[in-house]
Amino acid sequence: MEEKDLLGYSQDVLRFEKALEVRYEGYYERLAAQQELSAEEQAVLRAEVTQETETLKEAAASLRQAHQWASDRADELTTRLREGQESSRRKGLFRHAPANSVIDLEEERADSFASGVNFYKVALICIAGSFAGVVVELLWCLFRNGYLESRSGLVYGPFNPVYGIGAVIMTLTLYRYRNRSSSISFFGGALVGSVIEYLLSWGQETLFGSTSWDYSHMPFNLNGRICLLYSLFWGILGVLWIKSIYPRTAQVILKIPNRFGRILTWVLTVFMVFDCAVSLLAVDRWSERVQGDPPASAVDTFFDQHFPDDRMERIYANMEFGTD
Repeated sequence: MEEKDLLGYSQDVLRFEKALEVRYEGYYERLAAQQELSAEEQAVLRAEVTQETETLKEAAASLRQAHQWASDRADELTTRLREGQESSRRKGLFRHAPANSVIDLEEERADSFASGVNFYKVALICIAGSFAGVVVELLWCLFRNGYLESRSGLVYGPFNPVYGIGAVIMTLTLYRYRNRSSSISFFGGALVGSVIEYLLSWGQETLFGSTSWDYSHMPFNLNGRICLLYSLFWGILGVLWIKSIYPRTAQVILKIPNRFGRILTWVLTVFMVFDCAVSLLAVDRWSERVQGDPPASAVDTFFDQHFPDDRMERIYANMEFGTD
């Protein structure tokens, strides 16, 4: 459909609107004088108006859909044009991230094992996010406090599944808007990140009676689990993720040969599942020791020997248990 055809259709709607005004003027006159009509004529008028009202409601719903469709397409075309022009362009010492539309095309042409958001892409993003999140937190701790402190969430390796899960959920929820304006990614990231943070905080406290963060001292907080400031940070992260980090990550994944990439993904996934399982059991046993419970099985003894309190305290430096 040519642009002039699309514009012509919208102008036809406006012309039709003006033509209908004459029709409704007749309804207005009849409604104003309905007390002068007989009961039978009033019933006919009521039926006509009711039918016309339903038709108008259906037309309004269709027009809203058409308006939303046109607004969405205009936003996406503008975003694709701007980001396509900026894609990989050098700015000082750094290059812009490749546009998501460019990544989509390259994945299609390469027939990549991790095209779109399939299992391989999601698994690699989860693992990479788990690692990158720890690195960022370590650097932030060093910058803010002047020392390094463990920010790992697993007992083996510098991984924190909180960041991996966050990266996956961010990808799954914002992927469909990857070629849309940044404002959508901001509000989506703020909402999704806040929900993730709240649920993870609640889950940790429910399962282990412990907490790793508390925003009770922050303004506009909800049960100390989330607060407005960090929700805004989540929004900024949503934009950075879908517009910069994700396309760069996808570009790196594109360079991995298909056969090797599939094998590597499965090996890393099995390791992460094992690491998560051992970590959950180690934290659970740690919480039992804090409560003074002696080992009740050979498994408890194993975790007491291999994951004593001092080791767990080094790994989970910010974890605190309740006094109940």
